[in-house]
Amino acid sequence: MGIHYDYKSTRNEKALKKEAKRKARIEQRRAKKFSHTKSNESEKKMHDIDKPITLEDLTNPDKD
Repeated sequence: MGIHYDYKSTRNEKALKKEAKRKARIEQRRAKKFSHTKSNESEKKMHDIDKPITLEDLTNPDKD
């Protein structure tokens, strides 16, 4: 019988597992990419251009 006896009977199952694994990887990459773009948008807080930049703004930027 040998190791190749059950190749055809399990071929479909192996293909489905491979497809599911590939889709999971793609979804994981998509989620990772989406989370990076979302976090970059929140970090782009700009300084008011009408107000001059002071030493206090440079040393303590979180102060509002």
